[in-house]
Amino acid sequence: MILLKLLVFMFIIAKPCYGYFNFFLNKAEVRKLMGLQAELFYVKEGVVNDYAMKFILQVPAQTQELHFTWENLAGKSLQYQVLVDISTPAALTSTLDISENGEIPVGNKQTWTLSLHCGPYDAEIDLTIRVKVFLNRRNETHLEFRRKKICLKAEKIHHLEEVLVAASGTTTGGQIFYAAIGCACAFIAAILVVIAAYYVRDKKTRRHRDPLQESRALSSACSVERGTGIGPAQTFLSPETPPPPSCASATSYRRLDDRPSRELHERIQEITVQRCRVRLLSIEMEGTFGRVYRGSYHEEGAITPRDVLVKTAAEHASQAQVALLLREGLALYGLSHPGLLPVLGVSIEDRSAPFLLYPHTNYRNMKRFLIRCKQSCEGPPRALTTQEVVEMALQAARGVQYLHRKRLVHRDIAARNCVVDDNLTVQITDNALARDLFPQDYHCLGDNENRPIKWLAIESLLSKTFTTSSDVWAFGVLLWELTTLAQQPYVEVDPFEMATYLRNGYRLAQPINCPDELFAVMAYCWAMSPDERPTFSQLIVCLQEFHTQLTRYV
Repeated sequence: MILLKLLVFMFIIAKPCYGYFNFFLNKAEVRKLMGLQAELFYVKEGVVNDYAMKFILQVPAQTQELHFTWENLAGKSLQYQVLVDISTPAALTSTLDISENGEIPVGNKQTWTLSLHCGPYDAEIDLTIRVKVFLNRRNETHLEFRRKKICLKAEKIHHLEEVLVAASGTTTGGQIFYAAIGCACAFIAAILVVIAAYYVRDKKTRRHRDPLQESRALSSACSVERGTGIGPAQTFLSPETPPPPSCASATSYRRLDDRPSRELHERIQEITVQRCRVRLLSIEMEGTFGRVYRGSYHEEGAITPRDVLVKTAAEHASQAQVALLLREGLALYGLSHPGLLPVLGVSIEDRSAPFLLYPHTNYRNMKRFLIRCKQSCEGPPRALTTQEVVEMALQAARGVQYLHRKRLVHRDIAARNCVVDDNLTVQITDNALARDLFPQDYHCLGDNENRPIKWLAIESLLSKTFTTSSDVWAFGVLLWELTTLAQQPYVEVDPFEMATYLRNGYRLAQPINCPDELFAVMAYCWAMSPDERPTFSQLIVCLQEFHTQLTRYV
């Protein structure tokens, strides 16, 4: 009995103190820093929000105070210590309205304030607030919050003007007058910005006119064989053709060094194939306006035809959708890597549907492969072990690494844009027809762009910025797809709420049976700041080391 009491006493003493308090930003503070109507919990009922702790929030020039709220749930004394580190003390000083050491009040929420005082010159200062909460020396919780404070010289002048206006008894009418002046100036500035954006867009459109229009003269003398099922004649859209009313995104690839239209025209000439050498055998996949056929291609001089995959537009597809198919399908032309599926040929003959040709070696779409594994009544046709998942991820990572070395950003890395064969060999593909074949993965947010919202990095959602770092974010979602056998990410989140959801610090949950080491790689990919995400070279090293650990026990 004495031993039992001793064990109970030791458990009570050893219980971590972070289970006894809440620590969060109230709605007013979140609205001030992020523009959101929500509370941001760093610690909630004993659970530390590690994602939120990593955020570096920017503090605007007009914000002079930071507010934090905590609540003691322990019912007894909780000691705390607050320390503030400033990168440039000459440019910024701070004061607390609580002591640096003390106790968190019991029973009531307390909001305390950190006041910031800028120096006499413009600067951007790194600010770190360190909070330690503890019951005793062995039970301590360390929290660290990072902020970037903007200081401007004009800030003090503006503050002084407000003081003088208030002291002189300025009437409400005078304030309305100045507010009206400010609104008028903002309205004029907005008009100028819209005019400038329209001018730049119009100029860019004229400069980058679709080079595929010039390729119509490449038609071959061969006639199309009857019975191929490609459909009636179609022509390319003219430069004057308006965009389709439905959601249709621009090409999802972006060269860091934009190539001239003439070079793309030459690439099309190099891989143009004669349509009469291609036979369509069966439909592999079909969407609303696109089809993927399995077929054969009899190359000139070859004895036997080779198996190919053919991507083409359906007979009712618009000319804009046809042009989009060709632009995205040619994005990987000229690249050679085991982790990439290259385009083999293209046909753009007049009066018929253009198509893209790919080599076919018994592979299948990775997303459909994973779904089939999950939905098999008798279990997966080939159960994927953790080791095999890591091997597949490594192959995909090496393929994207090669793209980045060639200064090419993919912008749509996902299981639907990969193929896998019976030996689990993985290749990255272009995303031609992906929106049509997997419409549940793409959403239109009222901007006439169909985008893979739930695979996009936070900066891609907010400002449509795509870099190698945003590819890293999408690769983290691809890893999650591999471990969940192609579950839909963020299935409970409305696409219109994704940006807010991510800014609040929420991410995909760790899948069942997913090792901590593999989930840690995913979490690194989803860092809020692009600079804090790993490169693909670093990802390959992490995955390779984890794979080596797995093979030691297999």
